[in-house]
Amino acid sequence: MTEGTTSAAAEGADTLTRLEQEGEIAADYLEGLLDIADLDGDIDMDVEADRASVSIISDTGSRDLQKLVGRDGEVLEALQELTRLAVHRETGDRSRLMLDIAGYRARKRAELSALGAKAAAEAKSSGEPVRLKPMSPFERKVVHDAVKAAGLRSESEGEEPKRFVVVLPA
Repeated sequence: MTEGTTSAAAEGADTLTRLEQEGEIAADYLEGLLDIADLDGDIDMDVEADRASVSIISDTGSRDLQKLVGRDGEVLEALQELTRLAVHRETGDRSRLMLDIAGYRARKRAELSALGAKAAAEAKSSGEPVRLKPMSPFERKVVHDAVKAAGLRSESEGEEPKRFVVVLPA
């Protein structure tokens, strides 16, 4: 191995170790919250797309975890921010950790990918920009990725919380 390859491999290992540490801290924090709320759930940790990913899942399909998702994922978003703050407090570094509860984000990602592909097809056929409804940063990112995969460009417009995606024709 050359020196550059060795240092790149070491840097990749350091990043993976850091992300795994973020996941461990987040899991401990979330376990504490589940205990306080007297809710059952298992914690699953992973590293996806250069960010720690933590999921709370239930073997029983309990509706209790839906309380942690809230209407339109509002409680989930708040818990994700609190978890990121807990990681920041322990590590001193800003975290991009993603939290999923009861598969909500996974289902939402599939819906948004389909929406992005549909909007891209509409922009291609009409030749006109397609404006979507306001979305959270997570939702916009998924739509942008789907539009890019369809071979088109998109951009976000507006101010939070009414920021939305515009799919641009070719």
